[in-house]
Order: sequence, then structure tokens, then C-alpha cells
Amino acid sequence: MAGLGVLVKKAWSVRRFVVLLCAPLALVPVLLSLPPKEGRCLYVILLMALYWCTEALPLAVTALLPIVLFPFLGILPSSKVCQQYFLDTNFLFLSGLIMASAIEEWNLHRRIALRVLMLVGVQPARLILGMMLTTSFLSMWLSNTASTAMMLPIANAILKSLFGEKETSKDVNRENEENQASLQQNKLYTVPTEMQFLASTEDKDLTEEKEISSDTLSELKKEEEYKTNIWKGFLISIPYAASIGGTATLTGTAPNLILLGQLKSYFPECDVVNFGSWFMFAFPLMLIFLLMGWLWISILYGGINLR
Repeated sequence: MAGLGVLVKKAWSVRRFVVLLCAPLALVPVLLSLPPKEGRCLYVILLMALYWCTEALPLAVTALLPIVLFPFLGILPSSKVCQQYFLDTNFLFLSGLIMASAIEEWNLHRRIALRVLMLVGVQPARLILGMMLTTSFLSMWLSNTASTAMMLPIANAILKSLFGEKETSKDVNRENEENQASLQQNKLYTVPTEMQFLASTEDKDLTEEKEISSDTLSELKKEEEYKTNIWKGFLISIPYAASIGGTATLTGTAPNLILLGQLKSYFPECDVVNFGSWFMFAFPLMLIFLLMGWLWISILYGGINLR
């Protein structure tokens, strides 16, 4: 058994090399079972899928395989394949990633968020609005994922500074329940007959303490529910704002860039859709949807109380 375990460990350590060498050979029947060009294209697709799933090669290296395999197998010439790697939309997306790295390196997103929060105030509804404004502004220039990843730690820090750790209130509730149980247990204790007056006084005190404790416990439960709702509203507002803010510009989200690329490929002479025209059309709609989302989240999660 020990020898078998060592053999399995050695085989697992060289699994990437095994996949790297055996996958091209295992997929050879695909080349023989289909027409030439279709079979070769499917062969490359399946090979890349296997390499991506097993990470036999780095993901970026696997993505570059068509540059070599498509011309080698006669699927497409290199002049057409390489053009797809250097489209305008790809470089726009790359510039967004570079901007995200620069902003995160110099904590610009934190400065913007703190400045906005200083302007809107400390009420929960205003704080949610401030976080949504900041996230949507960042998402106009960066990807939705990057904007959300930048803003969630800031939201957590703000919530902890306002309410403390979320688990502490649960601990307080548990302690109050234990105290209440101990009070009920203490009330059942018998006392000597010569101490009846003192015992009756103590019973009154215990009853009053029990009533106060139950009132405090109900108040703590209400406060816990309120805090939980505010936490939910804060955290869900950030991805909402990122998705809404990404619609305002072409670089805000990948589908916008894909749409621009498809328009240029199908209608080369059409130059109606550009950064400025998209911004003029989509930015007012983004503001409207952002306001509607803020009102909905604030009402739903207790930031604005309508009762």
C-alpha cells in the first residue's frame, strides 16, 4: 500500500506533462471522423478546452495556441488569426484593466469613496447612495468585477465602524438569554421561613429584572434585524451600482465593447456609435436607473422607513 501511495503521488506530480503529451494523441480520431477543416477546427477547440480545464499550460499560453495551430493545420492564415488578437475592443478592455491596477495601487477608489461619504452624511440611506455613486462612477471606466472588488472592502470597513462586528450582537443576545434562564432558575430556589420578607423583596427585584431583561432582549433583536438589513442593503447596492454604471460608457463593461466590434464588422462604414454618442445616450438612463435602484434598496432594507 505504501508503494502504491508513492506511485500515485509521483503520477499526480507529473499529471500536467501527461495531459500535455497525451491529449493531442487522444484527439486524433476527431481529425479522421469529420471533414478536413471542420475536424481540424474541432480538434483545436477540444485541445484548448482540455488544456484550460486541466491547466496543463498556463491559461494565457493556451489562449495563444490558435496563432500556431490554425495556420499549421490550414484552418486560417496567420494574417487573419493575428488580427483577432489586436482588435480595438481588446485594447480598450486592456486599458480598463491597466486603469484598475493603477487606481488600486494608489488607493484612488478609497479617496473618492471617503470624499463622497463626507458629502452625503452618515444616515444609512445616504451612505448607500454614496457607495452607489462611487461604484457607478468607477464602473464607468473599469470593469464591473474590478469596481465591485474595490468597493466591497470599503463598505465592510464603514459598516464595522458604524455597527461594530456583526457577530457581537449575537453574542449579546446569547448572554441575555443565558441570564434570563438563570433568573428563572434562581426564582425557583426555596428560602427559609424566617427570611420570608427578604425573600419576597428579592422575588420582586428578580421579577423586575426579568421584565427589564425581556424588554432589553426584544430591543436587541429588533436592533439586530435592523443592522442585518443595513448590511444586506450596503453589500447588495455595490454590485447593483457596478452593473448600472457599466452601461454609461463603452469601456464600462465587456458586452458594450463586443457590440461595438460587431457593428464595425457588419457595418464598416457606420460611425454613428462611438464613445461620445454612447455616453450622451446612456448616461442619463444610467442616472435614472441608479436613482431607482437606490430607492428600491433603501426602502427594501430599511434605509428609508415608510412607516
